[in-house]
Amino acid sequence: MIRVRRGAAVVLVALLGACASLPPPPGERFEGRIAVRVEGDAQRSFSAGFELAGSSDSGRLVLTTPLGNQAAVADWSAGRARLRSGGEERLYPDLDSLAQEALGEAVPLAALHDWLRGRAWPGAGSRGTPVGFEQLGWSVDLSRRAEGWVIAQRSAPPPVSVRIKLEEPSR
Repeated sequence: MIRVRRGAAVVLVALLGACASLPPPPGERFEGRIAVRVEGDAQRSFSAGFELAGSSDSGRLVLTTPLGNQAAVADWSAGRARLRSGGEERLYPDLDSLAQEALGEAVPLAALHDWLRGRAWPGAGSRGTPVGFEQLGWSVDLSRRAEGWVIAQRSAPPPVSVRIKLEEPSR
């Protein structure tokens, strides 16, 4: 199981990186660096370059290694999600299932597009906070978004943090 999660994390990291072979799906595009930290489990924590294109309904996430090599690519559309990494391909019924298996934690990838735009995802309820909002059990800190930073933290066991530094914060 740990081997699958490591492979999935590597694939997820590659998905966030640049994918030169395929044109990006329609929609917005975000690039930068991402770090996922699972408290008490260094093997499920990682950092990578990323490119996120499309929308929560249909898109692609490419993760790259610190040397710029593609580690993983995830793409999704209605009723399916696919993860490609290390010459292997896995299919999932939805993006949440892909994230759960790849990371070993429920990281709301569908909400990520909206969170990077600096707003709550319309697919779930949210509550405003002085520095951002809370949604899906996550606290999203937008206090440094003008500098390109979006930080999401989940306190439910195990605590997880996702720190994103966008290359072009004005998007």
